[in-house]
Amino acid sequence: MIIGIPSEIKTGEKRVAMSPANVQSLTDKSVKVLIQSDAGNAAGYPDNEYLAAGATITGDRAEIFASVDIVLQVQSFGSNNENSADDLAMIRQGQLIIGMMDPLASPQAALDVAGKGATAIALELVPRISRAQSMDVLSSMATLAGYKAVLMGASASPRIFPLLMTAAGTLQPARVLIMGVGVAGLQACATAKRLGAVVEAYDVRPAAREQILSVGAKPVELDLDTGESEGAGGYAKAQGEDFLQRQRELMTAVVAEQDIIITTAAIPGAKSPILVTEDMVVAMKPGSVIVDLAAERGGNCDLTEQGQTIVAHGVTIIGPENVPSDLPYHASQMYGKNMETLLALILGDNGELELNFDDEIVAGTVVAHHGEIPHGHMRKLLDLPELNTIKSEKD
Repeated sequence: MIIGIPSEIKTGEKRVAMSPANVQSLTDKSVKVLIQSDAGNAAGYPDNEYLAAGATITGDRAEIFASVDIVLQVQSFGSNNENSADDLAMIRQGQLIIGMMDPLASPQAALDVAGKGATAIALELVPRISRAQSMDVLSSMATLAGYKAVLMGASASPRIFPLLMTAAGTLQPARVLIMGVGVAGLQACATAKRLGAVVEAYDVRPAAREQILSVGAKPVELDLDTGESEGAGGYAKAQGEDFLQRQRELMTAVVAEQDIIITTAAIPGAKSPILVTEDMVVAMKPGSVIVDLAAERGGNCDLTEQGQTIVAHGVTIIGPENVPSDLPYHASQMYGKNMETLLALILGDNGELELNFDDEIVAGTVVAHHGEIPHGHMRKLLDLPELNTIKSEKD
């Protein structure tokens, strides 16, 4: 078994699919690892560390796709729609591609890989079950994004976060509101609290209340019927316009009191819900800051511009892209561990590939296999008919 790690080619991507420590775990099991020269440089992992971990370095990207059995990427087909056409041309029949593929928003990419006779595992589809927690790249990356969002807000704000009592007078703490309390939101709450802010948080899911309290924040409670607000996997479910309109009305007074707002609400495969309208921005204090972590999906704020920082009505609105890539050392470490754990599931004792489609992790993440799309939901997105159950097999 040979595993290949090419460098990331999407603009601005600094992560690498595995750190040297992750590679060491594979070479210790006699798995050969071929990595593209300088693939880890931007993340702080030079070639000599991969060599020390037992990997082989190549300067030829084409050699990786031509010679390995499994290709590991951070932003693979679908997630990287910018410049991955050359990679697609190089993948081979029977090869396995593992990476983030944005499958619910870019299902065509799975069809493209299937057309090459290759197999693809989309890491965003790892089910949120206890056994798969150590493979959950979305949670890993969201943890870092929530942390970084608070630092962005603190840097852009004209206020400091903590209460300070000085000879020059008392400085009141900043008020921070986190909207959407998934993994990113909870980490944002905890980080803002550690910095000394007064932290409030809101999530449409009733179950989030206890989680908000657990990280030292105060739950914002609105007079809304939220009994049907949680969908599969613990994600918030899309709500009707009447519900959203009422939610915005009630949130206006809350938003007006804040100094920094961090929004994180996302719905898999869909546009992010608008939580902060322009009217709400108008009601905010001059100098307030919004960090919209949902910018890549259209944003939670009406005025967010993806990849831009703007000032509107005296409020700074930050629409960051690919936030985990700004922390590439630890993001690569976490991503690599997720990848390492997944490989332990699908590689047998002798290093051979074993895809057991009776396992819900395998069945839930394989989006292309032997020329077909085995994933039921992906088939619906692609308007394909139902497919007979794929049998477990050794490749």
